[in-house]
Amino acid sequence: MKKIAFVTGGSRGIGYGVAEHLAKAGFDLAINGVRPEESVGEALAGLQELGAEVLYCQGDIASRDDRTRMLDQIRDRFGRLNVLVNNAGVAPKERRDILEATEESFEYVLSTNLQGAYFLTQAVANWMVRQIADGKGFTGSIINVSSISATVASVNRGEYCVAKAGLSMATQLFAARLGEYDIPVYEVRPGVIRTDMTAGVVGKYDKLIEDGLMVQKRWGFPDDVGRAVASLARGDFPYSTGQVIMVDGGMTLPRL
Repeated sequence: MKKIAFVTGGSRGIGYGVAEHLAKAGFDLAINGVRPEESVGEALAGLQELGAEVLYCQGDIASRDDRTRMLDQIRDRFGRLNVLVNNAGVAPKERRDILEATEESFEYVLSTNLQGAYFLTQAVANWMVRQIADGKGFTGSIINVSSISATVASVNRGEYCVAKAGLSMATQLFAARLGEYDIPVYEVRPGVIRTDMTAGVVGKYDKLIEDGLMVQKRWGFPDDVGRAVASLARGDFPYSTGQVIMVDGGMTLPRL
């Protein structure tokens, strides 16, 4: 019986890179996104061509009702869930210095990047515990896609940094709580990844990369993150719960 993975924000960018590698690893998939299903048909077809059965769950993870509805869809279609990948995220609509940033922007970013992921994890964790209690040999894991912004300060998008720092702590909290059930929880922390979210700063980072921002002098790609997540989802690191996997080309490596 194939395992089921739920990837939030999985129809594009990093999330799609993750979904591709999970499909290649033999998972069937539930893919979340906010766009209508007809707008993501090509992406879903690409995953099906890799051998995955794919369920599209349209919804906003910042919404309690949407989270509940999406998990009900997964339960109705597959009857189980083995892996949750919390990937969905938003950037501030307008980058502002923290001395000028608004509460509205803070709430917008944290409701998706932290609060939504936190309570989706809570719901999935409880479902996983029930699946273990069924005694059918269930195995599961939770993987949070965070960011180097969890520890690297960007004063013109403080709300994003705060959200990712919170998600990093959520990883530790759920890892500690779910240890007794042998459900590992991991954090994958990407660096500068070439996606639509970074499209507006390509020139800036091209120069920084050329000037040595990373040890490995190139952009990161969704494929790089997907490989790391798939390895964790397969169970290649069963005794490493709570740990951070850096996918940043050595950007945060201390250097002289």
